Amino acid sequence: MHTLIWLCISIFPLLTAYIDLGEIPSGMYFRQLMRPILFYVNYLLLVPYVLLKRKLIPYIMVSILFLLLYNYVSEELIAPHFASQFRDMPKPPNNRPGGHLGVRHAIPLVFSFSIFLLGGIFSLVVDFYKRDRESKELENEQKEIKLQFLRNQLNPHFLFNSLNSIYSLVRSKSDNAPEAVITLSELMRYMLYEAKDEKVALEKEMNYIQHYIALQRLRLKNTEAVKLNIKGETKNLKIYPLLLISFIENAFKYGTDYKGNTHIDIKIEIIENKFNFYIENIIGLYKRDDKNSGVGLENIKNQFNYLYKNNHELTIEEDKSYYRVHLTLNLE
Repeated sequence: MHTLIWLCISIFPLLTAYIDLGEIPSGMYFRQLMRPILFYVNYLLLVPYVLLKRKLIPYIMVSILFLLLYNYVSEELIAPHFASQFRDMPKPPNNRPGGHLGVRHAIPLVFSFSIFLLGGIFSLVVDFYKRDRESKELENEQKEIKLQFLRNQLNPHFLFNSLNSIYSLVRSKSDNAPEAVITLSELMRYMLYEAKDEKVALEKEMNYIQHYIALQRLRLKNTEAVKLNIKGETKNLKIYPLLLISFIENAFKYGTDYKGNTHIDIKIEIIENKFNFYIENIIGLYKRDDKNSGVGLENIKNQFNYLYKNNHELTIEEDKSYYRVHLTLNLE
């Protein structure tokens, strides 16, 4: 890209000189070869190592000295020498109109300053986009770190609840205890090896929810009060993992009244890319520990805000008898 641009910049003045004069002065070839030096000294050296280091005064002074030195060397020393070498002509006299400080020096100085300034602008633009890209990458890394932190908080919460369920089975000497351990191992395998991906197949996440509900049903007497209804096609759809489990955990934890009655109704409906999740449970008399039980629910809200932003709607309702959660996601 740089080579192509410089070819275009160099050909234009050479072509103009040929049209006006019928020939191209030999000194022009050398000037076209020298001009990239102006650009790249500012682009690669002065702007990155002086100006962007917040050294404005040194940058201005060095730039002025460099431009004066460049024009003196190119216009007074090298260009006339090349012109006389290639055309067998004596060096141009210094008593041309304008003299040493006249128009013949001002025009090359202005032109060289334009090329030099272009290099500085280009360097600043490149630095801007570089910093913008790095800022976005850093922001994404920070989001991923925070999201991982939230997930690490959520996983122990899930494990504590599952172990409590198995403990209840073991304590009552239930024959379902071995099956519960196997089901828990399947759940942990999913969490450790598959849920670590950014997104998982929606079908796998649904299987994970079904296994979790099966584990919880083992410790309940009236399992018919736990309803799960999944409708729609899950293939070719992906979802961020472990987002729904907190709502289901809380439903099982608080959805049993003082008589042991349980009411948990979970409905999942997939219509094209729209994912609807609805869960309702009765509010039992089990005292809620707001300090600890709210960790999972608050984290899951933060995860939805990070991951789905404007592509989700979450509504939580609570009255004297029921606790309801309605979630809508736009899946890809």
